[in-house]
Amino acid sequence: MSDWWRGAVIYQIYPRSFQDGDGNGIGDLKGITARLPHVADLGADAIWLSPVFPSPMADMGYDVSNYTDIDPVFGTLEDFDAMLARAHELGLKVIIDQVLSHSSDKHPHFEESRKSRTGRYADWYVWADPQHDGTPPNNWMAIFGGGAWQWEPRRHQYYFHNFLASQPDFNFHNPQVQDWLLSVMRFWLERGVDGFRLDTVNFYFHDKLLRNDPADFRRKAKPEWNPYDMQYHLFSKNQPENLHFLERMRALLDEYGDRAMVGEVGDSHHAIELMGEYTSGKRLHMAYSFEFLGPDYSAAHFRGKMAAFHSGAPKGWPCWAFSNHDVVRHATRWARHGADPQALARQAAALLLCMEGSICIYQGEELGQTESDLAFHELTDPQGINFWPENKGRDGCRTPMTWEKDAPNAGFSDSPPWLPVKPEQAGRAVDTQAGVEGSVLEFYRTMLGLRRETPELKTGKTRFFHTREPILAFARGDVLCAFNLSPHPVDLSLSGAGESLLAQAAEISGGTLSLGANGFAILTGGEPTAHGGN
Repeated sequence: MSDWWRGAVIYQIYPRSFQDGDGNGIGDLKGITARLPHVADLGADAIWLSPVFPSPMADMGYDVSNYTDIDPVFGTLEDFDAMLARAHELGLKVIIDQVLSHSSDKHPHFEESRKSRTGRYADWYVWADPQHDGTPPNNWMAIFGGGAWQWEPRRHQYYFHNFLASQPDFNFHNPQVQDWLLSVMRFWLERGVDGFRLDTVNFYFHDKLLRNDPADFRRKAKPEWNPYDMQYHLFSKNQPENLHFLERMRALLDEYGDRAMVGEVGDSHHAIELMGEYTSGKRLHMAYSFEFLGPDYSAAHFRGKMAAFHSGAPKGWPCWAFSNHDVVRHATRWARHGADPQALARQAAALLLCMEGSICIYQGEELGQTESDLAFHELTDPQGINFWPENKGRDGCRTPMTWEKDAPNAGFSDSPPWLPVKPEQAGRAVDTQAGVEGSVLEFYRTMLGLRRETPELKTGKTRFFHTREPILAFARGDVLCAFNLSPHPVDLSLSGAGESLLAQAAEISGGTLSLGANGFAILTGGEPTAHGGN
């Protein structure tokens, strides 16, 4: 086995927004197939495909009604096979999203389960009796707002949903449910996929006793915009039974040789610990982290989270990302830390691609793409619709990929797209950057090439230097990576610095590394001799 996933760079494709191949304004598999050379030319090792299965699209495909087919809006199984074949032809592995924690309420199994307390699927979802006053069985909250229990009059019971009421949670305590979900994974493995991205992997099991989640133990100055974050989710997720099911999944993948799983660990309290636990032994190959998807852009934050994982799980393997389809794009999120948007985007790319672990790049990230500013009437995301205006939801990071600045809808589609293409995003189209020295796109190609050609940057161990803000410095093997995470120049004293492999706004003179605004240097050898920074 090659363990191709160790240190791999995985390019996330959000199918609705990558490329429209049939002219209806929605991205699809034929469109993806046509644009795969862009991903291969970028230098990625694999693609991660967000869900393309049949779905009512209440949560844009994360509410699955058929796990072994393709939604007509994206094409057919034949189109999927053609996309898979083309990716492999270009040297790209293919990882597909698996949403196993819950299904759509339109899934035949749930439609049968909700009819009565008897029958084949009666215990396939999480059902509970009401309390004596008719209220839900406990205080668990739903991520998209309100309580996590929905009344079903035909059963005289509530069912549990971590997300929308139209996304009922499977009952993983039922062995039949586990076996069936493993058969779903086998279907796609037989079809030739190279692995899975496991949505909400720590949500599979719930507390059998349905105990109340306690209040968040951290002091809060004011209520969260989402009441879900006012609780510490001790019982509604993160259950120890999860570990055995992860081992069952790993055993399945091991039957097929060189395949891999990356699990999305969504938890605001001890995600790093869970990542370590979930990738220890024969469980997940990688754990996808949320730690760098927030507003913090400081040396202490990056150093602390990376060091905590590597010290807590020395045999585990993380998968780091700065952006995805669920969060504000990092070029917008971290804008105040940059003197120039392009310089910040290049620095973020260099930092991400110097990290120990595997890496996920979200489509458009390689263009320095920013968050789209949408009006309320343009939204489709239930999160934004439910929590507007405090939170505008996830549509702003899901707007179409921009290929040609002056083409209709920036080359995404000849028809009005499902989300609008704004001029600011069109201005960063691929055709405005390809072949342009200094562009964010060309920098990503260069940086990906450096990571691929420098073994230390793919698999070398990390050694951190405790520099003062805003300097982040660490070594990967004998390669030194130093970053000024601010729009103000700083100096760092160095000894033994060798050749510069790649740099921005950086100069070495007399043992001093001068880093300009958002400057960085990737060097062979050398280490700080003083703390540097402010």
